[in-house]
Amino acid sequence: MSRITFEQPLFLYFIAVVPVMVVFYLLKQQKATAALRMPGLQQFAKAGITFRHYLRHILFALRTIGVLFLIIVLARPQATDKFQNTSTEGIDIVLALDISGSMLARDFRPDRLGASKNVATEFISGRPYDRIGLVIFSGESFTQCPLTTDHAVLINLLNEVQSGMIEDGTAIGNGLATAVNRIKDSEAKSKVIILLTDGVNNRGEIAPATAADIAKTFEIRVYTIGMGTEGVAPYPVQTPYGIQYQDMPVEIDEAILQEISHKTGGKYFRATDNDKLIQVYSEIDKLEKSKIDVKQFSRKEEKYLAPALIAFCLLLLELLARNTLFRNLT
Repeated sequence: MSRITFEQPLFLYFIAVVPVMVVFYLLKQQKATAALRMPGLQQFAKAGITFRHYLRHILFALRTIGVLFLIIVLARPQATDKFQNTSTEGIDIVLALDISGSMLARDFRPDRLGASKNVATEFISGRPYDRIGLVIFSGESFTQCPLTTDHAVLINLLNEVQSGMIEDGTAIGNGLATAVNRIKDSEAKSKVIILLTDGVNNRGEIAPATAADIAKTFEIRVYTIGMGTEGVAPYPVQTPYGIQYQDMPVEIDEAILQEISHKTGGKYFRATDNDKLIQVYSEIDKLEKSKIDVKQFSRKEEKYLAPALIAFCLLLLELLARNTLFRNLT
């Protein structure tokens, strides 16, 4: 059920002005009675008072009611539904994103990193009740954004991610371990890491299998995504003439990614193009649904327009009547 509330309720105290106006008007009417004594006016004594004389009080009524509606407008009436507890979906998720130099390969549009950011942004936007964080890794790893429900901030930080922000390489174990560290203390019933990489672990102090064991200990489910086309792909290569793209074999350590997902109860996916990557995130989105209780409010709707129109019409009517029909009585 909807109910009426006021955004600025303090203005309602001005309603006390209305009875003051009434009292002032009554006193004015008493003082306004005048007597004029002149000889020869006896013939008008029986003329009586016209009905229009009594209708003059309508002017004051129109003005008073108009002022009352203006006060209501200033208080900003709004219609809103009563809040209620509803059941919805929500979990804690950390995105672990590889930003090594190979993520600039052009087998995706515009490149692997750009495609990953675009699809991840859509994924984040589609889960408004989840806490989501972001970890990036290449030769080392760090947290770009801790778990948060402020998805606007998260998406802005994701958009700022670029290859070359940290030392190059592929430290899958370190990236996973950092993500685990960010989510392990979460009180959510469901804790998930989505790890995306396009290479083979070649850096870092923590082996990917060891990081997977840690994730399993904290009951964290890890979904792994191997990103890259089958065969060869155009990789950026530094030459004396600048960055040029050369076709090079795509090497993804699918065995270790499968091991990580298997140990933690997750699933391994292979994304070979933009459409496949979208399908992967869509499937993960369907797999990870957990009911939570959320207190929801309906969006408030402004209701000041009707009283504003009424006030305008009443005051306009009072002005017109005062200067036409009741012009000689005021």
